[in-house]
Amino acid sequence: MSGKREVWPGKPWPRGATFDGAGTNFAVYSQVATRVEVCLFDRADPAKELERFDLPSTTEFVWHGYVPDLEPGTLYGLRVHGPYEPEKGHRCNPHKLLVDPYAKALYGAVDWKQPVFGYPLEHKSKDLMRDERDSAPGVPKGVVVSDFFDWGNDRRLDIPWRKTVIYEAHVRGLTMRHPGVPEHLRGTYAGLGSPAIIEHLQKLGITAVEFLPVQEFADDSFLNDKGLTNYWGYSTLNYFSPEQRYASRKTPGGAVAEFKSMVKSLHAAGIEVILDVVYNHTCEGNHLGPTLSFKGIDNASYYWTMPEARHYLDFTGCGNSLNASNPQTARFIVDSLRYWVEEMHVDGFRFDLATVLGRVGKGGYDPNAPIFQIINQDPVLSRVKLIAEPWDVGLGGYQVGGFPSPWHEWNGKYRDALRKYWKGDENQAAEVGYRLTGSADLFAAARRRPQASINFVTAHDGFTLHDLVTYSSKHNEANGEHNRDGADDNQAWNCGVEGETDNKDIIALRERQKRNLLASLFLSTGVPMIVAGDEMGRTQQGNNNAYCQDNELSWVDWNLDPRRQDLLEFTRRLIHFRDGQPVLQRRRFFQGEHLWDSEHKDLAWFRPDGTEMSAEDWQKPFVRSLAFLLGGDAIPTADERGQRVSGDSLLVLLNAHHDTVTFTVPPPGEGGAWRLELYTADDKRGDEEMKPGKFAMLGRSLAVFRKPGPGPNGAP
Repeated sequence: MSGKREVWPGKPWPRGATFDGAGTNFAVYSQVATRVEVCLFDRADPAKELERFDLPSTTEFVWHGYVPDLEPGTLYGLRVHGPYEPEKGHRCNPHKLLVDPYAKALYGAVDWKQPVFGYPLEHKSKDLMRDERDSAPGVPKGVVVSDFFDWGNDRRLDIPWRKTVIYEAHVRGLTMRHPGVPEHLRGTYAGLGSPAIIEHLQKLGITAVEFLPVQEFADDSFLNDKGLTNYWGYSTLNYFSPEQRYASRKTPGGAVAEFKSMVKSLHAAGIEVILDVVYNHTCEGNHLGPTLSFKGIDNASYYWTMPEARHYLDFTGCGNSLNASNPQTARFIVDSLRYWVEEMHVDGFRFDLATVLGRVGKGGYDPNAPIFQIINQDPVLSRVKLIAEPWDVGLGGYQVGGFPSPWHEWNGKYRDALRKYWKGDENQAAEVGYRLTGSADLFAAARRRPQASINFVTAHDGFTLHDLVTYSSKHNEANGEHNRDGADDNQAWNCGVEGETDNKDIIALRERQKRNLLASLFLSTGVPMIVAGDEMGRTQQGNNNAYCQDNELSWVDWNLDPRRQDLLEFTRRLIHFRDGQPVLQRRRFFQGEHLWDSEHKDLAWFRPDGTEMSAEDWQKPFVRSLAFLLGGDAIPTADERGQRVSGDSLLVLLNAHHDTVTFTVPPPGEGGAWRLELYTADDKRGDEEMKPGKFAMLGRSLAVFRKPGPGPNGAP
């Protein structure tokens, strides 16, 4: 097809398709391209190509051109001419329509029945042979969008880390079954921003929602073949576009405005928005994967390749790894992140398999990697919330505690320690002691703060809280992989019976274990994170890898029986209790000493007999019962006005033994008395004065005693 449009030279920035009110500028980076075409498609029939034109100018490997009168709503794609030499790392193929990496919206989905692979699937040479069939009918189209949106007085909330409570949620899963969300809005951004969902989050005390991937992703062909879908979304196709399947309006570009409206509503309710982002790999897979975007534009720049170049270095287990040590790839990642902050108003990011970002040289991890330095120096990104999942599957990939400031990290050691401790494993005392008090062994040496630790017991990947105490083994048969997928080591315990039961004693123990795990989480120093539905006992029926289950197995069930309602009320109570306790929001690690003129040490550990624990006590394998006291008048940091912070003192009793253990409660000090704040063996008890002496703790239970401080609680 020959284009008839007038195309001016345009500019090499900003990259992507940018409408300026009078026309659209296109800019595409490719170091290997010899020619770049833009193809325009019919909105009524997106498979129908209307015209195409070359980008006429090149500036430092950026191909660019400006088209007057080209308006928002236009569908487009790219064709990149250049070498097809897989053995040298180049996979240009102009017969394959490509998604612009900087497209601000996409329209349509990948159709795996179309020739979207760069090579003929049945040819004996596989990817060494170029396929010359047109893939356009099977590839999503980019959408030219207008950036206009009425944000009103929306602004960043800047909620301090010490006050942050994270709620990990799936846009679709959270809203699909909620009776208060209008049916036509369920599963959408608009549904999540609806009053019913926001009311739940506010009552719970949530300060930030962390969404599973909402950047445009592709369903996997092998899942389609089994009638399943990529529910979680960790298979990114485009890093600027909000996922269109979560939009209630199915018009080209409609997801952009709807996403912004959701963010605006959450901000108005005092809730931040954090995105789970996947800058470690893409949906294009390994050398035998499809050619949809990066692979056909500049494969050798965007991806880590083996020295022989045909194959990929795979630090992710997903076939490829984005090479953030390449300056252009690093720029692309930063451009994408900044767009989501500045244009979409998000407040932070959780980086999936973030160790990949720090891989340099021959693929080793470096905490001073270029991408970390760029983000740290960026005036926009250095101020938002940055959370790393600090591992990948490559050599040396487990880096908990190994990320630089200002990063915060999912603390996998916290998760494992709390699960093992409440399960009753031996040799857990020292480990759980570190985790409950901010993981100083992981973060203090690098002069990082306790809030560097994102504490969690469950996440989307693994058992739900209910299933963690109901199943000892995974039950993933519904995934169609004969129960081979998902983790085998879950540190789970079914309390005596695998699966659901009518046994009242086992049910009571399971409910107590849920309360123990939740209470431990919200009494810990660091930043707590819970998974949507755990506060209401959501189950996946033992499936610990529900990534492909877009159905009631994964969706939050809002029809609560009395037991689930009680758990919800208990969780609300915990979160609001934490919010009012300065001693649980410390910004510095404990010293185990008296500070200022404090009555108590900032942290003291006790045996059940009331004596302080010795170094020898921590090493005893059978220690499952212990207590710690947090001095409310021993907080070393001042408030925002430079005033000393003073709050309640807390005494926490932990009994992971299966039998009742009687604790000798340490004296509360002068001028006050201990009050029982909560007891997981009886969730109805609380706010009752306790006499000095003994307190019998039921097997596997936790209790919190509070001594009111001398004045109003401050903020540490």
